[in-house]
Amino acid sequence: MSVQEADAAGGGGGRVGAGTTGEAAGDIDAKQRIAGKLDDLVQYVTLHVRIPTPLSGVVLPFVPLYLAAFYLWIHVYGGNAPGDTETELIPSENQTTKADTTTTWNDVGFIGVIAIAFLHILTLLFCYWSVHVLAFLTCRRVKLPGPNVLAKVVPTANNGNSKIVPVRSTKLEDGSTQYFIVFQKTKYVWCEDRKIFRAVEFPVNELRSKYAASRGLETEEAIKKSTLTYGNNEMDMVVPEFHELFIERATAPFFVFQVFSVGLWCMDDYWYYSLFTLFMLIAFECTIVKQQLRNMSEIRKMGNKPYLIYALRQNKWRHIGSDELLPGDLVSVTRSQNDNIVPCDLVILRGSCIVDESMLTGESVPQMKESLESLDTLDTELDAEGDGKLFVLFGGTKVVQHTAPTKESLRAPDGGCIGYVIRTGFNTSQGKLLRTILFGANRATENNAETFAFIAFLMVFAVTAASYVWVKGSEDPERNRYKLFLECTLILTAIIPPDLPIELTLAVNTSLIQLTKLFVFCTEPFRIPFAGKVQICCFDKTGTLTTDNLMVEGIAGLAPNGACVPIEQAENNTVQVLACCHSLALLDDGLVGDPLEKATLAAVDWNLTKMDSVIPKRTQLKPLRIIQRYHFSSALKRMSVLAGYLMPYSNEVKHIGAVKGAPEVIQKMLSEVPSDYEKVYLEYARRGARVLALGIKEFGSLGAQRIRELKREEVECDLTFAGFVIISCPMKPDSKAVIKELIQSSHKVVMITGDNPLTACHVARELRFTRKKLLILTPPDQATKDTWSWVTIDRDQTYQLDVKSRKKSISLLLATHDLCITGEGLMHLQQNQPDYMRQLLPQITVCARFAPKQKEFIITQLKQLGYCTLMCGDGTNDVGALKHANVGVSLLTSAPMKKKRSEEELQQQQAAAAQAAANIAANQQLSPRERALRRRQEQINQTQARLQGTLRDLEEQTMVKLGDASIAAPFTSKSSSIMCVNNIIKQGRCTLVTTLQMFKILALNALIQAYCQSVLYIDGVKFSDTQATMQGIFIAACFLFITRSKPLKTLSKVAPLPNIFNFYTISTILSQFAVHFGTLYYLTSEATKLAPPRVGKVKLYIDMDAEEKTKYDPNIVSSTVYIICLSLQVATIAVNYKGHPFMESLRSNRMLMYAIGASATLVLLLSTGLAPELTEFFEIIHFPTEFRKTLLAVLILDIFGAFLLDRICSFLFGETRGKSKVLNC
Repeated sequence: MSVQEADAAGGGGGRVGAGTTGEAAGDIDAKQRIAGKLDDLVQYVTLHVRIPTPLSGVVLPFVPLYLAAFYLWIHVYGGNAPGDTETELIPSENQTTKADTTTTWNDVGFIGVIAIAFLHILTLLFCYWSVHVLAFLTCRRVKLPGPNVLAKVVPTANNGNSKIVPVRSTKLEDGSTQYFIVFQKTKYVWCEDRKIFRAVEFPVNELRSKYAASRGLETEEAIKKSTLTYGNNEMDMVVPEFHELFIERATAPFFVFQVFSVGLWCMDDYWYYSLFTLFMLIAFECTIVKQQLRNMSEIRKMGNKPYLIYALRQNKWRHIGSDELLPGDLVSVTRSQNDNIVPCDLVILRGSCIVDESMLTGESVPQMKESLESLDTLDTELDAEGDGKLFVLFGGTKVVQHTAPTKESLRAPDGGCIGYVIRTGFNTSQGKLLRTILFGANRATENNAETFAFIAFLMVFAVTAASYVWVKGSEDPERNRYKLFLECTLILTAIIPPDLPIELTLAVNTSLIQLTKLFVFCTEPFRIPFAGKVQICCFDKTGTLTTDNLMVEGIAGLAPNGACVPIEQAENNTVQVLACCHSLALLDDGLVGDPLEKATLAAVDWNLTKMDSVIPKRTQLKPLRIIQRYHFSSALKRMSVLAGYLMPYSNEVKHIGAVKGAPEVIQKMLSEVPSDYEKVYLEYARRGARVLALGIKEFGSLGAQRIRELKREEVECDLTFAGFVIISCPMKPDSKAVIKELIQSSHKVVMITGDNPLTACHVARELRFTRKKLLILTPPDQATKDTWSWVTIDRDQTYQLDVKSRKKSISLLLATHDLCITGEGLMHLQQNQPDYMRQLLPQITVCARFAPKQKEFIITQLKQLGYCTLMCGDGTNDVGALKHANVGVSLLTSAPMKKKRSEEELQQQQAAAAQAAANIAANQQLSPRERALRRRQEQINQTQARLQGTLRDLEEQTMVKLGDASIAAPFTSKSSSIMCVNNIIKQGRCTLVTTLQMFKILALNALIQAYCQSVLYIDGVKFSDTQATMQGIFIAACFLFITRSKPLKTLSKVAPLPNIFNFYTISTILSQFAVHFGTLYYLTSEATKLAPPRVGKVKLYIDMDAEEKTKYDPNIVSSTVYIICLSLQVATIAVNYKGHPFMESLRSNRMLMYAIGASATLVLLLSTGLAPELTEFFEIIHFPTEFRKTLLAVLILDIFGAFLLDRICSFLFGETRGKSKVLNC
């Protein structure tokens, strides 16, 4: 398959290249990558067959290695069987040279076999971790699918992980075999002609006339064929078993390393510590698995529950299960009852309905859906995601009201709307959403590249320490090499802290709990540190910065000087347009529809009935009946209706056409345009109001046939101007304060909205997004044919778009202005000046008239440019942007409000108060004992009432359902205020700083450990079991209290460093280590001078027998080193704990302060010997007076020296994020 063919395949019908024909298997991947992605979900597919296990890369290379190792070990050098080596690990004094040699080779042989086994296990684990390694080692490439063939499927970015899936087959009716694969619940079929896999094509983009003419699946053959091609309408989500998920977690690289470390410690007799660590790790992983299972169970509830539905099959209406529906079926859809939802995506052919789509989009406003029979022309293709949305019912939504078809030609027994099934199962809109949740964007986890880079940094010191022990230890020819090798490996594992992931998770979980208390819920906890790195904060406008409580100010454009008159004084034409030109509907629950239309209907004081009639409360005007709606579309920017009213004293119906829409669109439809038309609407738009132009047209009396034939274009022409309706959206009370705090805390704030640029610029100025003048990128005037230019809001200044001197022109503009770009402007730059666009994007302050896809584009581009972005939104239009932002924050539009106390509750309270008064009076007549019993009873009753109240409140708390827009966002706020953004950033910064300081402390501890376990170990210094345990408890307690740190109440003006690898962190770690190393070296040398002279060679821990290991004889050197190590840990934590400006100070973090204080006191008491019982418990010897003074003086100097050097590094390199020249923040 050529590259061009592959590209064409990717463009049409969502095909997936199997990449197997006419090419060498070796270079296929490269060619496919050149061809670009071949499907929205899949990058490429390659075909493989399994190699027989004995010949695979995980067995064949290791067999000769094992055989050679065992042969050399056992036969050539005359060693014993591995089981007997343990008797010869430590040779006795009187063994012969030959026995020594045998034992040495025994040890070398054993180490060799262990090394090969380790390599073998690592290879197997890599096969488990990487699909590519698994395919390379256990499979060979083939060109065509067949029995026992496997497919390696590599998805596109942010669409989950690669997977090897079996190629399945099915027999077709003509006897041929069809091969297919199922990846992420999506079916791909092998195309014999092109030799590629392609996604199954559903009847989505057919001609509308084809749907309208359909009679469903008319034959048994059609049903069989459809079942074979598409499968049933099932969304089966299998929740894995606990053990399956646990195995997945337990084979992660970090966990494997931790278990490997524990195994080594067990071999070195650290039984208690090892088993405790292992228990802690397993318990931690179990809690994570339980959380995953809970989440998966929640997701499973989103799948459709099957129920009976009428479907037209073989020209008869039959009752079938909704899970048996197939594309091509005609079904009857009625109002959703018993929590039944629309079972699949379908096109409405007859009838109309109102649908609640909040389960999919988070949009709380029910949508009106029309049928294809309402259209005049059906010769265009259906665009289900674009304008065709009006005719499509999406799976997972709820029908709140339906209107039966008017024509008798095709009616269902239950009188429902007739729909044509276009997509089923996981291919529906709901299915795609579930797939995104199940397999979507790779989660931000703790096992990121930064952590591994940090481990590699520590590894350098670990390898140096281990090498030193090996070289020095090998100098003694009698020393057991096996035990020495084990000791070296132990050093490697001890220096890399095995509790690192637990510490990181603890820090994140603390923030998670704090956010939950603020009603902010997070589905991806490890995104919290990203919130601390945010540079650009993007906000939607309507419903996010402004409220949904719209206020109709009045009507402008009809009075002299364009004055705005109150709606009560509006002309009859204007009132009629506002009363009938809307998509509202009256349900049992009340009026549903767009808040703007609700506000205008309430303002003119008319009522809507269930029969689509509007009746004025005052009797000057006649009631109107809405006959035909031509719905609003974002492409047309307008809507219109045909309405009728009865003439007095006759049965004659007069008809009017009413239109409303964007002023620039309605202007072209007016028969006569007022001279001040543009001036008036621009003036109000600049003030931040939403402006809609109104138009009306008299039709006189129309017959039924003429009404049916009437086209939208006939209604929307030769209109009489009926004024501009001026609607204001008040700001949310705390929006201004939040934006001010964000700007002052080193963030760039951006508004991305679908609203008019003038309105958006006004809101941006009101909320102080900018204090400079705003320039709008404006298209050339049709008359002058000029180029695109930057124009001020008042149109008094114009700057040409200078693309040649890009950087210079942008910086000159930004010196005095801020920039606003429209969706149209973005499209122009995207197509003509993409490089200029990329330079411009970080500088934009307002993005107006942006389509949902453009919002998403802005976020992805900013991410590609290296900026950490936050997106805050609430509705349908924001889902894509929320999903792609580093930090997506979704506001719930219907945030729970405190319920007003009902009259019943008030009556109960009054009764309780009266009862209490009566009890007081009665108490006075009781004896003291009876009064005490009565009080006890009352206390029990009150406690019970409180418990019941708490339980009731818990039940009332609305759970964040997966149906909100928050499905795409990692963070969901149950408050509709944007204050949650500041809370998330505060917690993010606190977590980020906590994480960074933990890395610093762990690094310093690891470096000190490296020295202690190498140089001092070779000199015979070791700690007792009690000493090691107490030191471990102190460290664990301090880390626990560090992770409990809380953020400050206000956002700091500076931002923290985004990662570990910067001049400040590296320099402070190395300089502090130099001070600590100097202290350790000097005091150890001084202690060695005072120690009694050494007799014979140094006996290491590995040289001792079992009895000697249990004994611990403290000496001045080991006691000194232990006190130094304790002191250094106190110093490390005290110096590197960063409080202000990101989180509470050490003084506020009481528990940590107490832990550090207790440890410092312990060091003091052990050094001075003031508490003999304590020194005895810790097995510390009594120091000479002079040495004690030196010890204390040097330890105090060490702490001050480390603190001073940290401050110098902070002054030189800075411990806050540098100011971005581009963002100017």
